Amino acid sequence: MATLDQLIEVVVKGKIKEAKPLTEELMAGGMTAKTIIFEGLSKAMEIVGAKYEKKEYYLPQVLLSAQTLYQALDVALPKLDKTSAGAQGKVVMCVVEGDVHDIGKNIVKAMLTGAGLTIFDLGRDVPIKNIVEKAMAEHANIIATSTLMTPTLAGMKEIERMLKEAGKKGAVKTMVGGGAVSKDFATQIGADGFGYDANEAVKVAMDLLK
Repeated sequence: MATLDQLIEVVVKGKIKEAKPLTEELMAGGMTAKTIIFEGLSKAMEIVGAKYEKKEYYLPQVLLSAQTLYQALDVALPKLDKTSAGAQGKVVMCVVEGDVHDIGKNIVKAMLTGAGLTIFDLGRDVPIKNIVEKAMAEHANIIATSTLMTPTLAGMKEIERMLKEAGKKGAVKTMVGGGAVSKDFATQIGADGFGYDANEAVKVAMDLLK
């Protein structure tokens, strides 16, 4: 009999090939997608995040766990009863125009997906106009952007300006992160939240959705 603990271990250890069959087995045994995602997968990513913080894990291990998580989510997410998903949140996320570094974004995406949020990932080097338009079109709760490069910080400021102009500032919350971004910068441009790393980003997103 497959157990939730086994699934947590598979994700934490990054055993990609075992994730799908194990998730299918759990669901065939009557476990709900909600339990698998919220009590299994998001717990697994919390463990991975903690290991990363303690320097027990480095980026390659974290990315492997994230890929394993997605294998399990492929099975569980379509079966999730969206009305009972708990955290009813839609997040538009991307790396802003001018930057192509997306490892951090991908980890945050994995953890937010594991936490049950609906993610619209626009990728990297995304024009600011597209980000705001997508958020409007999807009635997103949060725009989450990141960058590792100082020249592209202006784009984050531009998002705040465009939201204000459209009268959407506040209705759509903004989160920023990445190597070039600081808490001071986030406050200065008027962003609603700043995540130093993936763990903090999840906490910030959950707070913004309250």
